Amino acid sequence: MKHLSFHGMRLGLVAFAAQVLLAAGLPLVAHAQDGAPRRGEPITLNFSGAEIESVARTMAVITGRDVVVDPRVKGTINLQTDRAIAPSAAFNQFAAALRLQGFAIVEADGLYKVVPEADAKLQSSTVTTSIGAASGLSGNQIVTQVFKLNYESANNLLPVLRPLIAPNNTINVNPGNNSLVITDYAENMRRLARIVAALDVPNASDIEVIPLRHSVATDMVPLVMRLVEGGTGTGPVQAGAAPGAADATFRTTLMADPRSNSLILRAANPARAQLVRTLVAKLDRAPESGGNGDAGNIYVVYLKNADAVKLAVTLRAAMASDVRGGNASGNGGQSGVGGQQQQPQQPQPISQQQQSGFGASSAATAPLNNNNQPSTGGQIQADPTTNSLIITAAEPQYRQLRAVIDRLDGRRAQVMVESLIVEVNANKAAEFGVQWQSALGSGKNAGVIGTNSSLAGANIIQLALGLATGTATTLPSTGINFGIGHRYGNGQYVLGFLARFFEGNGEGNVLSTPQLLTLDNEEAKIVIGQNVPFPTGQYASTNGNTSTINPFTTVERKDVGLTLRVKPQINENGTIKMQLFQEISNVDPASRGDVNGPTTNKRSIESSVLVEDGSIVMLGGLLQDDYTGSTEKVPFLGDVPVLGNLFKSEIRSRKKTNLMVFLRPVVMRDGQSASAFAVDRYDQIRSMQQTTQPESNAALANVDGSAIVPPLPAAPTLPPAQGDSDRRIEGTRLIPPPMAPASSRLGSGPLKGALPPTSDPMSTRELP
Repeated sequence: MKHLSFHGMRLGLVAFAAQVLLAAGLPLVAHAQDGAPRRGEPITLNFSGAEIESVARTMAVITGRDVVVDPRVKGTINLQTDRAIAPSAAFNQFAAALRLQGFAIVEADGLYKVVPEADAKLQSSTVTTSIGAASGLSGNQIVTQVFKLNYESANNLLPVLRPLIAPNNTINVNPGNNSLVITDYAENMRRLARIVAALDVPNASDIEVIPLRHSVATDMVPLVMRLVEGGTGTGPVQAGAAPGAADATFRTTLMADPRSNSLILRAANPARAQLVRTLVAKLDRAPESGGNGDAGNIYVVYLKNADAVKLAVTLRAAMASDVRGGNASGNGGQSGVGGQQQQPQQPQPISQQQQSGFGASSAATAPLNNNNQPSTGGQIQADPTTNSLIITAAEPQYRQLRAVIDRLDGRRAQVMVESLIVEVNANKAAEFGVQWQSALGSGKNAGVIGTNSSLAGANIIQLALGLATGTATTLPSTGINFGIGHRYGNGQYVLGFLARFFEGNGEGNVLSTPQLLTLDNEEAKIVIGQNVPFPTGQYASTNGNTSTINPFTTVERKDVGLTLRVKPQINENGTIKMQLFQEISNVDPASRGDVNGPTTNKRSIESSVLVEDGSIVMLGGLLQDDYTGSTEKVPFLGDVPVLGNLFKSEIRSRKKTNLMVFLRPVVMRDGQSASAFAVDRYDQIRSMQQTTQPESNAALANVDGSAIVPPLPAAPTLPPAQGDSDRRIEGTRLIPPPMAPASSRLGSGPLKGALPPTSDPMSTRELP
């Protein structure tokens, strides 16, 4: 047997004590004194396969503690030391050995109970509330400690501490006072206390205000939040979320103060706050030289040809579709150009706010001539007064918009539309008739017998009556009229024979050439005619005397004449697509006195055609050929060949109408072609006025001629505008267009095309 005592002089006593312990069924226990071990003295342990209950009784003897073993605790234990240790250390080793086998020692009112580890948390009476309270307890003792957190959320620490606690022990959260209740071994409890102390610290820095000098606060907030927080939402934890889910209360919050153009920051920790400050400092930089300068992100673009109000609506719509496409693939955020910011119902972090896309501008539905109403909307604003665009955007975004504006603000081509309306009429008529008359009887009882016809104008009886009475109310019809008359003794006139021959030809040629000059894709209209009243209602009230009181007639006036309305569209290949309406109307002379109103003859065409530049197209026409014939004759006698013509009258007429409408569009892509066309027409009308001048007459010297437009003066050549043209083109300065120098301005003389001053008041009728 090996001696475990360090005192070699007492080997015999130790051997005797060992034999006594072995006889009692216990493993070897050596001690430093003679006889049985005494309380408080160091001892050397050597238990091999000893019953747990026996070892517990030994520990009770050497430590002086009351130890009770639960009946459910069964098994053997191995416990050895290579040197003498204090009884308290021996008891701790005994508790550690029990812990390895799934048992624990629980202290309650000075009584130490050996119980299964699963029941230890139910029987432990040691409860502490301070972090350092577990430092004086045995490491293998089950204790319960309450951690009251000051800064961190208990729900956030639960998933962090749960893996560090034995499976048979517990950790619970009391959300009411934000505390943790943990039951575990004292040794592990001290480690958990240090972890809780390290985590329960202020997790957000103080509120900080970061002023901005060059950037816009509301524009910078979404960008910084996406970079710092990864673009995720900042809403609160939803009910039923997994334990330990991120609490939005402790995330980095960044808000914008538009009044002071500053950022309000509350970061999760100082490192995150420094990250935000560094990022803001890099973004809040002055624009590069030659950019927008002191104007910030505001640019003014003066348009040369396009309409500012219409172009602003087009740009907003284009940018809105781009923003909607970006938001569909992204994670929300701030909209692009043209979006009006939607004001929230209550203050919230800017990272939670979303900005809408392009708002619908009132200029989209306003009349085209409403130039005094400024259009509204987001980052593109139109100023109708100066026909300019005010753009609020970053430099790269402005460059993209400027490229689009330069393409849309080009000089638009014009289209000269020449219409040719030709109407040719041809009328032919032929008449032939023979009438007979004879007297019967004598004296006052004489009668007349004969034939007559209404086709040949006035018949023979009416003419005879006119001769007898001496009245000329009835005259022979046009043409050749041949008659033979006789006067009888009783004074009766008789026209015995009347023959009429007539042939008529009529022709008409009407030519109308209306002309219109209009911009590409713009509708133009010309009306030449009269504004004729058409009755629409009548009112008359009568009194008891059947006299009309205050009668009146309501009328509606309509244009009667020539109307041409056309809208050309120049295609990329040079062809011209035209939507046109052409109408020719006139009042029927026979209906001018009609109480129901005049009757109008109308010929109209409405169509869409495709024409090559400078080509002639036939829009439509009418070819009409009318024939009428009438015959009156004496039965049987009028049917006799050749001789039957003496007993009948016949009329034939034929009317032919040819109506054609032609159209010729000519594209004028620059000012020179438009000016050349105007000069040609000007010279043409001037030549017509010169050829229609009356001959000179000394007696009429006061009015020696009609007005003639003056010859066109030579077009002046204006020098280029002085100043920096690049600034004008780029539009990056808040300045109006440069004024022309004084040397190139118009003088005080008459304007181009005006007549020289004259004292003759009639000269005011001359064309300008």
